[in-house]
Amino acid sequence: MAVTLPEASPMAAPRRVTILGSTGSVGTSTMDLIGRNRDRFMVEALTANTNVEELARQAKEVGARLAVVADAERYADLKSALAGSGIECAAGAEAVAEAADRPVDLVMAAIVGAAGLPPTLQAIRQGATVALANKECLVSAGDMFMGEVKASGATLLPVDSEHSAIYQVFDFEQAERVARIILTASGGPFLDRPREAMEAVTPEQAVAHPNWDMGAKISVDSATMMNKGLELIEAFHMFPVDKSQIEILVHPQSVIHSMVEYVDASVLAQLGTPDMRTPIAYALAWPERMPAPSPRLELADIATLTFEAPDTTRFPALRLAREALEAGGSAPTILNAANEIAVQGFLGGRIGFLDIGRVVEKTLEKVPNTTINTLADVENADTQAREAAEAAL
Repeated sequence: MAVTLPEASPMAAPRRVTILGSTGSVGTSTMDLIGRNRDRFMVEALTANTNVEELARQAKEVGARLAVVADAERYADLKSALAGSGIECAAGAEAVAEAADRPVDLVMAAIVGAAGLPPTLQAIRQGATVALANKECLVSAGDMFMGEVKASGATLLPVDSEHSAIYQVFDFEQAERVARIILTASGGPFLDRPREAMEAVTPEQAVAHPNWDMGAKISVDSATMMNKGLELIEAFHMFPVDKSQIEILVHPQSVIHSMVEYVDASVLAQLGTPDMRTPIAYALAWPERMPAPSPRLELADIATLTFEAPDTTRFPALRLAREALEAGGSAPTILNAANEIAVQGFLGGRIGFLDIGRVVEKTLEKVPNTTINTLADVENADTQAREAAEAAL
């Protein structure tokens, strides 16, 4: 059945937006939505890691005031690409943080990995509304990060489809009436593959997600189900519930993006087609809603939705993540850093698919669990974990 989308309601004034990580998967989806709604948004700044060509193209397309490349060695390339455009350009990690500090209505924090933590913290500290697509902020520095959110009065909007789903049906005014948060997981491309058969999995197979179009690192995390382990930790920090109230349920169709159960046995769920532009649009327009070009959900065509408990034997990342959450301190930081190194090792052909979990577990055993109070504490634990994980490859 065809659905005609309503026209977007006009805003009082265009919303000024900065996108940290504009050339990545979430960043490009954000740019797509902004491009479809040019009258609703003005772009203050765009940042990218190394992709100068795409960054310059994006900046010129939306008339951004500033473009920043994190790789300082590519500054000359960026300056050349933007010559004559009138767009300010800068390079280096400090410049990315300065871009995050510019006054805007919303910062899309979409830098993948631990590199996204400092600039996202900078945006939080200026009291911005931050659409969070970076897992590491809450995984590596959850208590400290949320402390900064509270102190600054910043507004944190989740962009992950699962956390966005929870946010949309979570009654914050009656949080004590929540019985469970249920994070759904697609199970990735190897849901039904025997563990012994995973030894021969190639990077190309691991990044071929059955439902979602994501970057290589996030796709591998989905294949190992580490993504769901990281989301478990995120959910604990983002929502006022106990660790024991967060569960994971495998739902291969990726139609129900997550659920919240209340004490009266009611279960509220957010459903939709697997398209990241839906939760991104929710964050961009919040507290309103805006049209998104995502495919419409036709349940009659899907017909069947299935569910199963996760297998922590075949997917040990789930066990490791919950253990790290229970341990607290720097354990989640170590988990995340070790996983990044292990995934890089796998994508680079240095280790096998099953070695990812083994490297993470060895690193958690080797690196001491310490207290996290400052960004320096996070960086120290992250560095130690990366060194130990590299040695374990």
